[in-house]
Amino acid sequence: MADRGRPRRFDRERALRAAMELFWEHGYEGTSISDLTRAIGINAPSLYAAFECKEALFREAVDLYLTTAGSATDRALSEAPTAREAVEASLRGNAELYATADRPGGCMVVLAAANYSTANREIRDYLMENRRKTVAAIEDRLRRAQSEGELGPDVDTAKVAAFYATVLHGMAIEARDGVPHARLTSTVDAAMDAWPALTGVPSPVLP
Repeated sequence: MADRGRPRRFDRERALRAAMELFWEHGYEGTSISDLTRAIGINAPSLYAAFECKEALFREAVDLYLTTAGSATDRALSEAPTAREAVEASLRGNAELYATADRPGGCMVVLAAANYSTANREIRDYLMENRRKTVAAIEDRLRRAQSEGELGPDVDTAKVAAFYATVLHGMAIEARDGVPHARLTSTVDAAMDAWPALTGVPSPVLP
């Protein structure tokens, strides 16, 4: 016999995903507790019981983003056989993500605290730390390429990593402004055209 009238079991994973979408679209300060409770379908006390506070929920939402929709960079850097392919795959994978029609535009980590008050400085610093991790991960991959002989020892890996991370973050803002995927792709093409000048390694000749 069905348990008529029994409330639905709280789905924490679904709730976290709904919160991620809201924070991604509206940012940390632009998302209120009432927005979250309405999207998740629970009241404020239940939300605090499940996630402790808005900041803790936001941090969990960012972690979810980085392991799901926002994982293109990590996958590219770990899976591509060369540093050049890794950087290009990261840019193209993120360009695809940023312009996907059924998701908020751009990157959650870049855009979620574009505006912040001094009361939320810790959130700004948290997102800044995550963006710096992206730069460091690109630089680590470039240094590995040096150790493997793909790049020369005189290549300034910090400069190259900063350049491509800046392109990546800039595309996130462009996508939020409605720039179409085709234009983001042309930006990636231009960024990869700069690879020989930045690294001293010619681009591969296409068949």
